[in-house]
Amino acid sequence: MGAFAPAAQAFDNPRQAEWYVDALHLPEVWQTANGTGVTVAVIDSGVKADHPDLVGQLLLGKDFSGLPGGAETDPVGHGTKMASIIAGSGKGVSGHGVIGLAPGARVLPIKVNATDDAGTTISAPAFLKQIDQAIMYAVDQGAKVINLSLVVQSSDISPADAADLQKAVDYAISHGRLVVASAGNSGQEGNPITYPANAAGVAAIAAINQQGGSTNESEQGKYIALAAPGVDTVDACTGPTGYCDTHGTSDSAAMVSAMGAIVFSQHPDWTGNQVLRVLINTANKPNNGLMHDDGIGFGNASISKAIKFTGDPGPADANPLVQAGVSVTPPPTAWLPGTAPSASPSAAGSVQPSGTASGAAPNGASPAPATSSAKSAASSSSSGSSNLPLIIGGAVAAVLIVGGVIFFVARRKRSAAAPEEAEAPSYPLPAQQPPYSQGTPPPPPGYAPGTPPPSAQSPAPYQTPPPPAANPYREPQG
Repeated sequence: MGAFAPAAQAFDNPRQAEWYVDALHLPEVWQTANGTGVTVAVIDSGVKADHPDLVGQLLLGKDFSGLPGGAETDPVGHGTKMASIIAGSGKGVSGHGVIGLAPGARVLPIKVNATDDAGTTISAPAFLKQIDQAIMYAVDQGAKVINLSLVVQSSDISPADAADLQKAVDYAISHGRLVVASAGNSGQEGNPITYPANAAGVAAIAAINQQGGSTNESEQGKYIALAAPGVDTVDACTGPTGYCDTHGTSDSAAMVSAMGAIVFSQHPDWTGNQVLRVLINTANKPNNGLMHDDGIGFGNASISKAIKFTGDPGPADANPLVQAGVSVTPPPTAWLPGTAPSASPSAAGSVQPSGTASGAAPNGASPAPATSSAKSAASSSSSGSSNLPLIIGGAVAAVLIVGGVIFFVARRKRSAAAPEEAEAPSYPLPAQQPPYSQGTPPPPPGYAPGTPPPSAQSPAPYQTPPPPAANPYREPQG
């Protein structure tokens, strides 16, 4: 499953170690938009609500895990990390704590867990059911962005399980939400197809290093939408020091979720489809001459470019991944290099997942049918940051234990430094194909149903601290 990352490090200045904040030009971005007024649902292990960098950044959440403590507690620590990457305030360590990419956003913690209250690993289908419920709840609570930094391997779920997940995803997308998921950290261990990343319309996020290239652990495939930094991530955690150094596609997904929140705060009348289309069109494109690269998808996400986009964001009800051929109605067999997937859209007015009735999984992956209760025992590996993952082993249900709790896969050696924002050749997406219909059209602008609490609608203006004079995690530009 990969090596464990080093124990949490004590950072005297966590902000200074956030190399990606400056590499992504976030201090400049925040002068335009910082996620204010946007709710991001973090479906994960819960969030430590009293962490200094998260106090005041959370809404009242929901617990689907069946574990004690509620959504505002985090026995594993993974959800706390994701929340801080997305919306950390930086108030800890005398104002030098972790700053999230969208510090003006608010996090809705929704707790799921791959174990029962006795600490026993549960089956992948049972875990996926928690995720289905959590997605629906997030939509109904008005979250504009839904972050899923967790993984279930396709070999451990049935076509029916994939279909149920797709219904929840379709519900979210049809209501104008952006659904983001981590690709997984098993790139060197079989590169298995993973869910929710492989569900049609979900933005599957890969991890890149400081040079802008794929990390060794990051999974690859036709379903990858975008990539974002996934090495040397500094985040708030539940360890003794309160700060950890992590890596993995969980972190990358959280970063793209935060970027989505920033774009939503700038364009509150857009749908998730439009936000995603702009993030794709403004990404730093692959250098290999391809429109889509299995390692980084349509490119490395660039929020500094996305907020400068002034063109047409495209149709509100057409998912760009479906149109671009990443998550189209799946063909009867898995895609091979050079083959074109079937592009027939889902039937209008229905949220029935594309192609799942025949057993094919979204994006062309065919999950193996459940052959026994033992086989369906979960292989849910957290796709994300090093010292934690929602991993339920394979046939033997391998569980990572860190300090007495389970979760997410670790990664290996990292590459050193060159800012992610270095320019690469850019080109537009292919001409749009007929709109993809996922059922009911998006609601009119605004949160539905209801509106977030006033604290989520009108947070106090975020004061951007000056960047550090020197950043040891980043090479000088030029």
